[in-house]
Amino acid sequence: MSSGLLALLDDIALIARAAAASVDDVAAGVAKAGAKAAGVVIDDAAVTPAYATGFTPDRELPIIWKIAKGSLRNKLVLLLPAALLLSQFLPWAIVPLLMLGGLYLCFEGAEKVVEKVLHHGEDHVDRDGPVDEMEGYDLASFENERVTGAVRTDLILSAEIMAIALAQVETLPFAMRAAVLALVGVGITALVYGAVALLVKLDDIGLHMCGEGAGRPSRRIGLALLHGTPRVLDGLAAIGTAAMLWVGGGILLHGSEELGWPAPAALAHAVEHGLAAAGGAIGGVLGWIGYAAAAALAGLLAGGIVAAAVTLGQRALRRS
Repeated sequence: MSSGLLALLDDIALIARAAAASVDDVAAGVAKAGAKAAGVVIDDAAVTPAYATGFTPDRELPIIWKIAKGSLRNKLVLLLPAALLLSQFLPWAIVPLLMLGGLYLCFEGAEKVVEKVLHHGEDHVDRDGPVDEMEGYDLASFENERVTGAVRTDLILSAEIMAIALAQVETLPFAMRAAVLALVGVGITALVYGAVALLVKLDDIGLHMCGEGAGRPSRRIGLALLHGTPRVLDGLAAIGTAAMLWVGGGILLHGSEELGWPAPAALAHAVEHGLAAAGGAIGGVLGWIGYAAAAALAGLLAGGIVAAAVTLGQRALRRS
């Protein structure tokens, strides 16, 4: 009787250890995948606030919530099953598809750089960007268009996040892969849209802190938030463009190495190791900056070629 009980307890302990190991593997996979996807996360957080601007303050958070729900649907309903099926039945296609996504990021980043250079100082307004006034336009329709545009953009960025995450955990069992991708999707969505909600409300927080009866320190902080929020959003837009280029370029460098063309990646790593060796105590930071700069340059070059090809194709179509 006692021996049977001890055997049962041993089995329970074995199952508990296996479950704990699985949880540890999933947690490690989530941390690794989340770290690798950080560049796209920065870009996502930088791009999204534009979709919630131009509305009355009471509509900003509901719009962000709608976009966040669309983002979760993108990740969990559309991309998660597709990524799992891909990794299970067509694992060889992951690297080429990841490179296509990276090339798209490079194209987007290069377009933003070109637009900034060619249209510097010009006022540019479209329905996917900030709009202060749209007289004669149905606001409900405009809000729906904004949300649809944001969710469509999120689909591209979410696909990149899920592909990067999948590449980090492709050796894990199927169930663990599913758990890691689901946790990464939910966690990154909460992080991005929580940060976006805070960003778009910074000026309202500042205005509240400057309200009647506020003390002098509160007023100072409120004024700093009111004057600083536009600069923060502009800075995030610049960081988002840089993130597109360094993440997209890094994906292309790594993918070309995987597919048998190691020279570009070797050059970027040479820059990284050279700066790391010369940097002393801050060598690790300098090395990372060097590799990121090399990847961004590769991304800008690749994206510029695609952007030029797209522009020439559009001109040819217009002529025909």
